[in-house]
Amino acid sequence: MGDKQPHLNGAYYGPSIPPPSKTYHRPGRGGGGCCCNPFSCCCSCIANCICTCICQILITILVIVGIIVFVCWLIFRPNTVKFYATDASLTQFNLANNTLHFNLALNLTIRNPNRRIGIYYDKIEARAFYQGQRFSSVDLQPFYQGKKSTDYLNAQFRGQNIVLLGNKEMSNYNDDRTSGMYDIDVKLYMRIRLKFWFVKSTKVKPKIDCDLKIPLSSNGTTSGVYESKRCDFDWR
Repeated sequence: MGDKQPHLNGAYYGPSIPPPSKTYHRPGRGGGGCCCNPFSCCCSCIANCICTCICQILITILVIVGIIVFVCWLIFRPNTVKFYATDASLTQFNLANNTLHFNLALNLTIRNPNRRIGIYYDKIEARAFYQGQRFSSVDLQPFYQGKKSTDYLNAQFRGQNIVLLGNKEMSNYNDDRTSGMYDIDVKLYMRIRLKFWFVKSTKVKPKIDCDLKIPLSSNGTTSGVYESKRCDFDWR
């Protein structure tokens, strides 16, 4: 075996491994700082700052608008305008050969309950429907309605028009003719502006739906009694 070397304690593990070299990081080099690369990190920081500022500005604007709306609501306390079909007269409603002959008069009552809001009714169109088919329309006179006031409108539907009804609709018409009470739907399509003190709003287009049951009056006799109906108000 040769001469033994006692200082190896009977084993040989090869040459000793040198300790790992230490690396030092100097601030401002190698990606630790934000502005290590003016085309990457610095631009990203600037973009983040801009986005943060924009978000803060938008949130501030939304908060201010919300406060203004809330204050205006507290001041004006807006209430929905109330529409009533107070009276109706139907003296003719005959369907023959898909042609409807009609004579309908409708009285409407409009109540503005607001104390600080006036209403400009710039356009009012009344449309009459039967079984989903429109058979007549009239334009009503525009007007201004003051605060906490009541106004009245009259719509006259008279003439003849073609109305195409299916089997189910014809069956409903025959039932109405037998009972003398007709289901007629009158809708108001409007363009209005609200007046707050000296400020006028932009035009809005609400729709008023009056689902009515009207008795036929003929030769001085009436098939039933008409009951006043509150119409549905819908902001479109």
